[in-house]
Amino acid sequence: MAQKDKTKWDKKYQETPSLLEIREPSKKLIEILDKVKGKKALDVASGAGRNSIFLATKGFDVEAIDISQVALDELDKKGFKNISTKLVDLDEYEIPKNSYDLIVMTNFLDRNLISKLSKALKTSGILFIETYMEDKDNEKPPSNPNFLLKKDELKSFFNEEFEIIEYDEFFNESYELYRMKKQSILIRKTF
Repeated sequence: MAQKDKTKWDKKYQETPSLLEIREPSKKLIEILDKVKGKKALDVASGAGRNSIFLATKGFDVEAIDISQVALDELDKKGFKNISTKLVDLDEYEIPKNSYDLIVMTNFLDRNLISKLSKALKTSGILFIETYMEDKDNEKPPSNPNFLLKKDELKSFFNEEFEIIEYDEFFNESYELYRMKKQSILIRKTF
């Protein structure tokens, strides 16, 4: 386990209890849900489960994975029978191949993980990624560029085995602390 990351995120959730409250899911996720066939979902870097909870209320069986035990414990307390939580270090965790109808990764970027997520989709499965990108109008103080996408970068991760259904660049929701540009992509595994 990446103990440094685990400690950082546990502390962040403990010091900012508002992050543990039930929050609205990604608006883009709400918009694309009708494109998903099947009900087995994986929420990557789920935190306290804003997207997991939304999917559970729509009838999905959700596996929520995160490095913060604090966040996962809070999600467990919410009592959704169709959400299972798992403490994982994403640098080491082996995501089961051909296992999910939907995989969601929002507000988190690990470029090396995208290939693993693609392989974890069932045929016709959907991968939805939404995260921050570089932009001159971002309000957040400069951060590690490894955690910000370059323009059009999400499109570069997928080959002919995948169909890009939707791609977008947009500013984040108004309730977030800083105004930041995001990218989202919705892809389908074709075979």
